[in-house]
Amino acid sequence: MQYPVIQRILGLLLMVFSLTLLPPILVGGMMGDPDLTPFYWGFGITLGCGTLLWLPVRRAKSALRTRDGFLVVTLFWTVLSAASALPFMFSDALNATLTDAMFEAVSGFTTTGSSVFSNLDTFPRSLMFFRMEIQWLGGMGMIVLAVAILPMLGVGGMQLYKAETPGPVKDSKLTPRIAETARLLWYVYLTLTLVCALAYRLAGMDWFDAITHSFTTLSTAGFSTHDASIAHFDSQLIGWIAIVFMFFGGVNASLHFAAWHRLSLRTYWEDSEFRTYLLIVLLVSWLAGIYLFERGVYPEFSESIYHSTFQFVSSITTTGFATTSYATWPTFVPALLFFVSFIGGSAGSTAGGIKVIRILLLLKQGWREVNRLVHPSGRFVIKINGSPLPETVVEAVWGFFAAYVAVFVFFMLGVMATGADQVTAFSAVASSLNNQGLGLGQVANNYAGLTDTAKWLLALAMLMGRLELFTLLVLLTPAFWRK
Repeated sequence: MQYPVIQRILGLLLMVFSLTLLPPILVGGMMGDPDLTPFYWGFGITLGCGTLLWLPVRRAKSALRTRDGFLVVTLFWTVLSAASALPFMFSDALNATLTDAMFEAVSGFTTTGSSVFSNLDTFPRSLMFFRMEIQWLGGMGMIVLAVAILPMLGVGGMQLYKAETPGPVKDSKLTPRIAETARLLWYVYLTLTLVCALAYRLAGMDWFDAITHSFTTLSTAGFSTHDASIAHFDSQLIGWIAIVFMFFGGVNASLHFAAWHRLSLRTYWEDSEFRTYLLIVLLVSWLAGIYLFERGVYPEFSESIYHSTFQFVSSITTTGFATTSYATWPTFVPALLFFVSFIGGSAGSTAGGIKVIRILLLLKQGWREVNRLVHPSGRFVIKINGSPLPETVVEAVWGFFAAYVAVFVFFMLGVMATGADQVTAFSAVASSLNNQGLGLGQVANNYAGLTDTAKWLLALAMLMGRLELFTLLVLLTPAFWRK
């Protein structure tokens, strides 16, 4: 393990991250916030700690090994989440404890969207902007941004990108150079964010709400500037704009680039994961919409379809926005919402969950086993986009699924041991591990009522979900630390 190199990278990351504390100061100054001290303290401490880490080892330069990459990624998310917690801790307006500040920061940075705060409409604008900003930065995986910058500082980034990028197939690249790939993904992300912000503004939001909600829509993160979320705006036009861009956020970013590069929408349809993703969205949205209309929840069919489509797109993309109190719907629909959140969005997207490609591979593997029972001597090859997949990839998907179930059970039992009821524990862990944000039971509105122990457990679950389990689990193996 190259500890000096790892220390140098962490120092650089902290120094770069300290710059993200400056825009909230500018926003707060423009909007008349009376106290910007939390950001001055946060900026100074983050920059100072980064400098202290970097200075002693500033000349430690060498290529990262794979093991180093996993450790850097884990430390990156942990340390930057802690840095993000500083403004929440120092704010007199929030009076937040260390636990609550850390929970909110981890939830933001991992794009989970669960919150311990209420009365959001009275938040200082600087804190609100920062709260949304960290979700935008975390949405694509800020590692991608760092991979584009750090090579200029003498740090190779291939291992970081491979360790952090979500999904089972991690070796497909848009360009031969990893830094160029990262930049292209970032340009796609930034362009979609700008278009989303403009659409929100034209639909009736003010500029502050339009920009901040574009941050959390494209990052499929779900924080809002209002307690009522998107329902605050009471506009189906704004809701449909959110649906479109949440859906885009759940699509593989490389597909967006490929479609953009070829100027062809066929690029999307040629991808089997995208077709499956679209099919799931249409199927569950219409199923729930028809069910809600038949049960008399909404008097008009169009209104029923609107609310069901919004909530299911919000759920499968693990965004967590809401247009209504879904907890009051007939039990079947909220339960379906949560099971859909386990699927999640596409690999290579900002969404959480197991990922559509893994679900597709699990179904194909299950169907192959059925065919083997009928034709024991037959050879059946699993294909994605017309190409056969190596058996190692299929085995890795089953390994991920087994680990996911085990980790889910562990966290659910842990949260129940803190005193939470079964429904609350199930929904809180599902929300955290899938980076989704929605909740049932005690956490239907926010997570403030949970014990500190439960909040720390859920924060860890958020990190594990964001880093797709194995990135953290591998650190627990003795072989990882062996020379």
